[in-house]
Amino acid sequence: MAAGVITPEIQAAFAADGVVKVPGAVGVEWIDRILADAQRELEAPGPWVTDTNPGGSQDRLFTTRYRWQHEPVVRDFVFRSPIAAMAAALTGSSTARFYFDHLLVKEPYTSAPTPWHQDIPYWPFMGKQIVSAWVAATASAVAESSLEFVRGSHLWDAYYAPESFDGQGGWTDDFRGEPMPDIESARDRADCPYDIVGFDVEPGDAIFFSAWTIHGAPPNRGAGRRVALSTRWLGDDATWFPHPGCDPTVTSADTTAVPGEYPADDDRFPLVHTRHD
Repeated sequence: MAAGVITPEIQAAFAADGVVKVPGAVGVEWIDRILADAQRELEAPGPWVTDTNPGGSQDRLFTTRYRWQHEPVVRDFVFRSPIAAMAAALTGSSTARFYFDHLLVKEPYTSAPTPWHQDIPYWPFMGKQIVSAWVAATASAVAESSLEFVRGSHLWDAYYAPESFDGQGGWTDDFRGEPMPDIESARDRADCPYDIVGFDVEPGDAIFFSAWTIHGAPPNRGAGRRVALSTRWLGDDATWFPHPGCDPTVTSADTTAVPGEYPADDDRFPLVHTRHD
């Protein structure tokens, strides 16, 4: 039933644009649990946290990742929500393996935007059937902090150098490649070459986007907290591709995956969905 939500029209939009919003992808029971989990994490952060203003109720960007193995809320969402089936249906994959979870919180009046970027260069994978599902747990408008995308950029065959979001450098420094175009400075020009699209969301809406699609988010200019849970999914064509400058959270030492081959590691990248024709 979950996969049936993804109609041929939605599949076609995803294939053309590299991004699509699915309204009401998950029910309120998931939203209540995600919000409670977010509050617990803000009060007692675990590992793999980015926190620009610890303890602050404003101007704070907080993210935490890789919690599915020990956090019941996240684990239940990964294995029991309809998101895996939707991700597979959108990419035309017969399977969906789970990569990682990413809780994102922007407190009111957070001044820092999320820079324009692709996900794929940051990750130790290669493939076109790799997708994120960004599920809104709070209402958010583009004018206040929802996501924006360069429509069709997943078709550019471009692979831009990852950059550290905090400007401090570090694990991305070893990557050598073409820098991300300055999309933000071009967006208001009459001759802007980028087709920028954003999505206002309500709790339970999901934005699915290809790992190759360029995206970012403005500062949170609103008076409310923005909370989202993003999960990342690997399709049939995904291969293990560790490389300089990619996320050091999971390395070749942590997985049985073989470079250049499908990452059939059920402990690190569990198989969550298989299509039964």
